[in-house]
This record gives sequence, C-alpha cells and structure tokens, in this order.
Amino acid sequence: MTRYPQVPGSVENQAVAGETGMRQARSSQVTKLVRKTSMAIMIVVAALAVLALITQAGVFAVQRGHPPQGRMVEVSGAVLHVLDIGLRDAGLPIVMLHGASSNLEVMRRPVGERLAKTHRVILIDRPGHGWSTREQLSDSTPGPQARMIAEALQKLGVERAIFVVHSWSGALGLRIALDHPKVVAGLVMLAPVAYPWPGGVSQYNYVVTTPVIGPLLAHTIMLPLGLGLADAGTRGVFAPQVRPDGFVKDSATRLLLRPREFVANAKDLVTLRAAMAEQAPRYAGITAPITIIAGEVDKTVSTHIHSQPLAKTAPNTKLIVLPGVGHMIQFAAPDLVIAEIEAMAGRAVQDAATAAAN
Repeated sequence: MTRYPQVPGSVENQAVAGETGMRQARSSQVTKLVRKTSMAIMIVVAALAVLALITQAGVFAVQRGHPPQGRMVEVSGAVLHVLDIGLRDAGLPIVMLHGASSNLEVMRRPVGERLAKTHRVILIDRPGHGWSTREQLSDSTPGPQARMIAEALQKLGVERAIFVVHSWSGALGLRIALDHPKVVAGLVMLAPVAYPWPGGVSQYNYVVTTPVIGPLLAHTIMLPLGLGLADAGTRGVFAPQVRPDGFVKDSATRLLLRPREFVANAKDLVTLRAAMAEQAPRYAGITAPITIIAGEVDKTVSTHIHSQPLAKTAPNTKLIVLPGVGHMIQFAAPDLVIAEIEAMAGRAVQDAATAAAN
C-alpha cells in the first residue's frame, strides 16, 4: 500500500492543533479561576482585618465610656466586679444579680440605688459579663457561677443576704439556694428562668459558640453590627412597656458587644436549658422563702413555663403575676419590687429572731 507523506494542514495535524488549543484554553480558564479565587480570598481577609481593627477601636471606646464602678474580687476561676453601695450597718445586705445580655447596671438604676438609701446593696457583674471575667468559657451554667458568687460574698464578709435576681439569674439564685443555703435569707425573683423550655435560643448564639467560626465573628462583625441593632433589641425586651429614654447608655448595654463578653453570653444561653433539666428536680428542697414577680405577657421568659410551676413546687413561695407587664419587671413596677424586697428583709429578720429565741 502506498503511503503518502504528511503535509501541513492535513487532518491529523489539524486534530493535534485543535487538541492543543483546547488544552491551552482549559489551562487559561483554570489560571483565571485561580486568580479570581485568590483575589476573592484576599478581599475577604482584608475586609476581616479592617473589621477586626474597627472592633478593637470599638472595644476601646465602649470601655472608656463605661468604666468599672466598683471593686474587683478574685475568686476561684474568675475576677468579679462588685459594686457595694448603701448603708453597711442596716440589717441584711441585698445582693442583686442581673440576667443575660446585660450587667449590674440593669439592677442598679431602677431599684438598687433606691434600696441603698436604707440598705447595704451589693451588685455583681456575673462571671464573664460587664467588668467581671472568668477563666473557663465552660463555666457558663448556674452551678459554677453560684460557687463564684458565694465565694465573693464570703470575701466581702457577707454571711446571709436577700438575693434579688432577674431573668437568667433566676436559675442562678435557685442554684445558690440549693448549693449554698446558709447564705440565702430570702429570694426575690423577677421574671425568672427556672425550667427547661421547648426549643432553644436564637440561632446566632449557637453560631457564636462554634469553635473557630464563633470567635472569628465575635472579633470582626458582631460589634459593628450590634451597634446598629442594640436600639431595636433593647426595645423588644421591654415590650409591651416602653423602654426608658437613654437606657442603652445608662445600662452600659454596649459592653455586651465586646468579643469576650459576647461569646460568654452566648455560651450562657446555649447551655442553660440542659442545666435547668439537671437542677429543676431539686427545687422542692429549697428552704429559703421565695417571692416571684412575673409579667403576664412576658415574651422573653414565659411565666407559664417558669414562674407558675416553680411557685407550685418550691415551698414558702409567693407568686405575683402582673397583668399587661412584660419581661423588665424592675422597670415596669419598681415600687412593688422594692416593697416586696423590704417585706422579705423584714420577714428574714423576724424569722432569725424567732429562731434565736427558741
């Protein structure tokens, strides 16, 4: 068979040239994709770096605007910020503990300062909140925090006190009464958390507590984003009551947006439900008198799920449900709250005198 020499432009050469061109085109596309991906990564990294710098500047500004007002008390696993005000020799001290997403200012301004005219009032930033720190993020449940609070009071020379607790700290106050009963002369609870509830908490709390992703978000976008959302968020927690003018500033709410506190607060929230399932079966053993004041239309902590069952379970409990009132009891009914605290303090003194006489 006769073989003809290959000549330029033959079918074979055209096929080879076409395949080479396709490889070159694919290689060019891959190169462009790599460049675009690299560029996108660089833009994201640069944006995160800028947000991190903005966050650090924001932390500096927020802390400068809301410096600590009290003293620091070292306890095992934490350093607690304690504001000790009022009359030192005026009977039983009143210890006030705030809820989630807040600090001691939420308890100080509506009723704490008024009580301090006739009582010794001790306000404490919970571990990891306000100006208090905690060594372990996992110390997010009432158990370890109750131990820290009790240790701090011991260092302050407080043997017995009336505890006034709000929201998340309802669980904390109950835990103190369970684990450290000698220090609790009485418990006044405002819209307290006491039991596990259906569902969970806001989804962003779970994201913030996710390793790597959570701290990254907390150190970049949470503070800039939170500054814009703080106003609407605080209005919602007061509903249906109107939030007081100047609340965000007066309550130092923006301290929550600092990375370490934001993560600690989220951890407190996502671990609370399981902690309630663990401690709730013990409530019948509480010996301290309890007064619960709850709002009938509280959308943050359901009175039906928490306050009403607690009143039926814990002995020596008085329940007051306020029609048309939401979550922020100390702002909605400060006169009533103060009257019930005064009544509890008077009862504790009378009980102590009766016990001493017997």
